[in-house]
Amino acid sequence: MESSPSLAGPFALGTFAADGPAFPGLVAGDRVLDLSGLAPDTRALLERWDDVLPLLHDATGAWRPLDGLRVLPPVEPRQIFQSGANYRTHVAELAVAHEPAGGRPAEQVRAEVAAMMDRRAAEDLPYVFAGLPSSITGPYDDVVIPSWCTEPDWELELVAVIGRPAFRVPVESALGHVAAYTIANDVTAREAVFRRDMKEIGTDWLRAKNAPTFTPLGPYLVPAAFVADPQDLRVTLRLNGATMQDESTKDMIFDVARLVSYVSQTVELLPGDLLLTGSPAGNGLHHGRLLRDGDVMEGTISGLGTQRNRCRDER
Repeated sequence: MESSPSLAGPFALGTFAADGPAFPGLVAGDRVLDLSGLAPDTRALLERWDDVLPLLHDATGAWRPLDGLRVLPPVEPRQIFQSGANYRTHVAELAVAHEPAGGRPAEQVRAEVAAMMDRRAAEDLPYVFAGLPSSITGPYDDVVIPSWCTEPDWELELVAVIGRPAFRVPVESALGHVAAYTIANDVTAREAVFRRDMKEIGTDWLRAKNAPTFTPLGPYLVPAAFVADPQDLRVTLRLNGATMQDESTKDMIFDVARLVSYVSQTVELLPGDLLLTGSPAGNGLHHGRLLRDGDVMEGTISGLGTQRNRCRDER
């Protein structure tokens, strides 16, 4: 098999549809092989990942053109976990953006935030919250901005997709539970993040993150075996062709292994579950330019392909 120029490795997995039911498929270049004979969906493939992956290298059958197939979200997870404030530059930008007029100088804010991030890293305390699978949409589908949302923003993220179940696993073996990587755009209603009526409680991630279509996912699941180093990938988001985010995953405070291990200390991670690893610097709040009706977001992570979503205002 020849590798697609935008994908690491010779193939990836996806979910596709034409005129009939959705099916799991092996994508290589511009063609797709129906894998429904192996399993009904990609999550079922991930549940047998150690046995399935060797079979995919030698898969045969009737290939069909990718062109003409609808590319759906590559997997239906049972659980979604989202890491917040996990890129150093991004956290500093947000802190400066949220500083009230006449407040502390920007350099003071950045210095204080840098010290805070160093403490978090030393104490091994990532910030992770749960998301809803109902927020997921396809990699080329519209993102619908709800009528109540006044500050919609983008956040492109590397996603670790679980294969082997993980419960209370150490950092040293955590990556062995990651079957694949993909891309998510963790669209956020900025005005809903902080509860002004309940400041003592803090953030409202339900409303801020989980509107339908707020999590474009994919296009594909790229096997972890093809990703040499998840901490050396380029995360790039373009808005209407202009680059807004362009950062390496090296800027993460907590790497993928530490995040998987941390979440697994509380809950059991299951095949197909998604762990969003945080978004780098360059969101709309920083640029002073939030999402509008008709905007087109293109999100690319090196070796994982590109997703493209048009924003559509519900109002």
